[in-house]
Amino acid sequence: MDNQEASEAINALSLKDSSSKPPISTSQIMNNQEASEAIDALSLKASTSDASITTSQMSVEERFKIIRSIGEECIQEDELMNLLAKKPQPVCYDGFEPSGRMHIAQGVLKALNVNKLTSAGCKVKIWIADWFAQLNNKMGGDLKKIEVVGQYLIELWKGVGMNLEGGQVEFLWSSKEINSRAHEYWPLVMDIARRNKLPRILRCCQIMGRSEQDELTAAQIFYPCMQCADIFFLKADICQLGMDQRKVNVLAREYCDDTKRKNKPIILSHHMLPGLQEGQEKMSKSDPSSSIYMEDEEADVNLKIKKAFCPPKVVEKNPCLEYIKYIVIPWLNEFKIERSAENGGDKTFKNFEELAADYENGNLHPADLKPALSKAINKILQPVRDHLKNDQKAKDLMKRVKSFKVTR
Repeated sequence: MDNQEASEAINALSLKDSSSKPPISTSQIMNNQEASEAIDALSLKASTSDASITTSQMSVEERFKIIRSIGEECIQEDELMNLLAKKPQPVCYDGFEPSGRMHIAQGVLKALNVNKLTSAGCKVKIWIADWFAQLNNKMGGDLKKIEVVGQYLIELWKGVGMNLEGGQVEFLWSSKEINSRAHEYWPLVMDIARRNKLPRILRCCQIMGRSEQDELTAAQIFYPCMQCADIFFLKADICQLGMDQRKVNVLAREYCDDTKRKNKPIILSHHMLPGLQEGQEKMSKSDPSSSIYMEDEEADVNLKIKKAFCPPKVVEKNPCLEYIKYIVIPWLNEFKIERSAENGGDKTFKNFEELAADYENGNLHPADLKPALSKAINKILQPVRDHLKNDQKAKDLMKRVKSFKVTR
């Protein structure tokens, strides 16, 4: 579906939901399959410079559909609707630790989500958490290496197709921003810290990839208080982070209750992709077989998918199917199976539900699914490989990052 087709689909939906009818509920919005397909096509491919549909032409409901489609969970949907009705360009906060190579969930999924947000009129502030990476002992705590990694990850997002035109996406280095407005930042961190007991802060350690049982350094205790402060420091209306960051975002809403702050940040938590091996609930950068990296060559992708856990007729907790659901179909708008006539012939799936049904009843076998998945992922990653090959800055950064030792 191109931009014109998406426009026509959305216009048709707008006519169906005319003002003579009762207001659209959030449940009606999310159950509309036609809207979902139109939005996926529009939000990924439209850029701020050439989109045939501009934000000003969208209704609040259409913008809500796009933004809400990102989250596995939204706290709260009614607050999101009210925000969009009142504010033409909400500020959306995302962030990352420059901690090593980038896997496909951080690369492609984040690009997909950012493109959806900007297409719906959001200003996206991406917090390059260099000081946080240092607190968390990433790159051995070497801030110069952490900065190199941060620059490299930005190049990967450029290569894959994150929409960075038009100024709707802003990368902010935490060290520079905090130093420039220290008089605003540190009193906020201190106030959050003094209003919360240590056990409450320790429950947020999941955001660092740690558990409450880990032996934490004193520096790591600062981390949740600082990340909570970031939300207010950046004047964020929406926190768009993974489900693993949920606890600190809830802490921010609790802080609003405690201090009588209005306009609590809306939490939009996206799904966390599992590792490729059995029982891996989350991708691990320390385990190369757990995930596909953004700069993996075609042969690497093929081998990793070939060895990936993919039990026949099992949809739940199947990492290969999760890749298709959350990356391939949203990015390519389809998933194509190529097989012999004896095995059912070629078939193109336009939505995950149809594919899941075929897989569960045995009409689609892992031996056919895996090669198709490898081909789709390689298609998505090829522009990244081209960028790393043809852009000298990106090439140099990749060489330096690959030479660094990853520390936990």
